[in-house]
Amino acid sequence: MDGHSSRAEHREKGGPVDEWPAVSIVVPVYNDPSGVRTTLDSLIEQTYPDDAHEILVVDNDSTDETPAVVQTYADEHERVTYLLEDDRQSSYAARNTGIANASGDVLAFVDADMIVEDEWLVDAVRAFERRDAEYMGCNVEMVASEGNGSLAERYNLQTGFPIEHFIEEMGFAPTCCLLIRRSVVDDVGGFDPRLISGGDREYGHRVRDSGRKLHFTADVTMYHPTRSTVDALLGKSRRVGRGLSQLRTFHSDRYDSPIPIVLNPMPYLPPRPGRVRRLDGWTELSRTEKIGFYLLSYARNVSNGLGRIEERLRRRVTTN
Repeated sequence: MDGHSSRAEHREKGGPVDEWPAVSIVVPVYNDPSGVRTTLDSLIEQTYPDDAHEILVVDNDSTDETPAVVQTYADEHERVTYLLEDDRQSSYAARNTGIANASGDVLAFVDADMIVEDEWLVDAVRAFERRDAEYMGCNVEMVASEGNGSLAERYNLQTGFPIEHFIEEMGFAPTCCLLIRRSVVDDVGGFDPRLISGGDREYGHRVRDSGRKLHFTADVTMYHPTRSTVDALLGKSRRVGRGLSQLRTFHSDRYDSPIPIVLNPMPYLPPRPGRVRRLDGWTELSRTEKIGFYLLSYARNVSNGLGRIEERLRRRVTTN
């Protein structure tokens, strides 16, 4: 099925959408020419009506060939627009730039390096409209690289993106798989551009606290590549730790705690073995792999704690 299907053709497939809403897909990117190629190759093949969606790629002041790659797609595809966010180094600032330039009634956020199937947007909007949703997260499946993969990659496959848990238990959907209505932005505003991580959590909580329901659809899947090295896994945990510290700093009314975040001992304590054993496929691992998974879990916790300390030190230096 090509990318030029009509509304009538889509309705014949049994969808509940009487008229397809205008959708703006926002893709922030920084120094990732390969990843953004992969994502755009899948986005330009969407079967959603051409006249009802646009793709806004926001470059966050990349220093490599990423801008040229995105501009090539924009030159070749009318639906693709290249935007630049160079005032602030922040994926959330880039998303806000996308929002400011979007014309759609529905905003769909996709990370550069993700892959979606041709029917992704059709299926996502159907689920969105069927639920009369204002905020919805899609399912995310981790995709392994070719070959057997490293221990870090196999670990990431088991721990990647439990979106349903994030939404139902933690009150937010990651911005790699999020759909919201324009009316949500009009009411609660955009993302906090000061945050290096945790902006999706803060935004989801703001939406939830406005009285809106957060939805999850298991029937619409997006694909995210695994992190295949220990450095990549620990780097992500460190950013998350920095983001947690920033949430305490910038939103102390909602994220404050009687225990200073840098003094909280939890990140430095070994994880409970029972928690690690709950990972999918645990019983099929060799003894060596189980030890490796446990050590990776511990290292991630410590990296998270170090990120909290790093952010506090950064704040202290900039305020002195």
